[in-house]
Amino acid sequence: MVFKCQEDSFLKQFKTKIISSEFATLDWTDTNGKVEKLKGFNVICEDTILFPEGGGQPCDYGTLGGFPVKNVQRKGTTAVHFVESPTSFEQDAEVLLTLDYQRRLDHMQQHSGQHLITALFDREFKYDTTSWSLGSSVSYIQLSTPHLISRESLDLIERQANNLIREGREVTVVLVDPEVAQEFQDARAPRGLPKDHEGLARVVRIEGIESNMCCGTHVSNLSQLQCIKLLYAEKVKSNVLVHFVVGERVLGKLGEVFQREQQLTQALKGGPGQHLELVQKLQQNVKGSRKYFSQLLKDFATAEAERLEDLPKKERPKYFSLHRRDGIEVDFINTFLRLAPDGIFYFLTVSEGVSAGGNAKGHLVLRGDPNIVEKLGPQFVELLEGKGNGKEGSFQGKINNLARLDDCQELLEMQFKPKKIIEAVAPPPNPVAPLESEE
Repeated sequence: MVFKCQEDSFLKQFKTKIISSEFATLDWTDTNGKVEKLKGFNVICEDTILFPEGGGQPCDYGTLGGFPVKNVQRKGTTAVHFVESPTSFEQDAEVLLTLDYQRRLDHMQQHSGQHLITALFDREFKYDTTSWSLGSSVSYIQLSTPHLISRESLDLIERQANNLIREGREVTVVLVDPEVAQEFQDARAPRGLPKDHEGLARVVRIEGIESNMCCGTHVSNLSQLQCIKLLYAEKVKSNVLVHFVVGERVLGKLGEVFQREQQLTQALKGGPGQHLELVQKLQQNVKGSRKYFSQLLKDFATAEAERLEDLPKKERPKYFSLHRRDGIEVDFINTFLRLAPDGIFYFLTVSEGVSAGGNAKGHLVLRGDPNIVEKLGPQFVELLEGKGNGKEGSFQGKINNLARLDDCQELLEMQFKPKKIIEAVAPPPNPVAPLESEE
């Protein structure tokens, strides 16, 4: 079946009748990525202007009888609309469907643009498009080639595409019988027909360029694409992904880039032509600062270790704790332990600045008596929401939360707290009763 949305992709309103309405729920993901379960009804109509998801194209949104349509799926020859409505819809009732046209226009531009880009890569380089993805901000096609595509090749296809857009080539949709080879011979069919397809097949034709079997909604003239920008290509296993934007998305991407350029100009105190040079200078300064800071930490670790080493053995503590929160610098711990004297139990941590709730990634090290290390190590990483392991008197772990660091310190102190010795006191001897004298 061909839906009304496939007959006329520009139709924004349409009256139809209800065939069925059943209670349903939908897991809905909002723009912030939060998932909520919506309650409503799965509604099937006689026909629809809302495109059901298929052919790599997401479904349309809109309203049915004034209530939001949040999902549309094809089921055989029908389209099932999930309508977020508090009440059901009566069979045979007439309702008005309205289309979220901005979403439709965006999908048409990306989808028709994909057909054009695919055809040009095939014509110019004989690269087959094996799949594509219509993303929320950027789309891509997957080309069957092991060779990474150069910027020069991308620019060539981009120029050809935009020249055809300026020419205003017609885009038409024809219905053909897939069983009649003569009608179907010039149509590309990368995905093939769905198993449950019935009737004629739709073929989208770009004047003088290609014919492609497709169920999606498309523009009627390439000029409606406005323009195409091929962003970049990346190699993925034995294929290449070409990322692109079409039409309104090109304007949106340009706006994003210009705003980011203005922000960088303000932050770097230099114009766009200087951005790269200024960033490289900042990177060099940061690298130098990190090197200097790392040396300071090593010097501090050395001083702390030498301070313990200089103490007379009788005055050395049984345990020593040191916790730094100015960065995950493992060299600090390694330097300290390399120089620190034996015979002391060490509990050391390094971490980033602690946020609200104690969240902070870092490292933990215990060194000392193997029995105590084996006992306290697992307890400490559990308290600090981390993982670790150890052997032969040493335990290392990654930690994620320092909120209970004091609890770890308390366990350590309890371990080394002097044990009270209770001496057993012998009971007094039983008194011996005096012997009675005999009279």
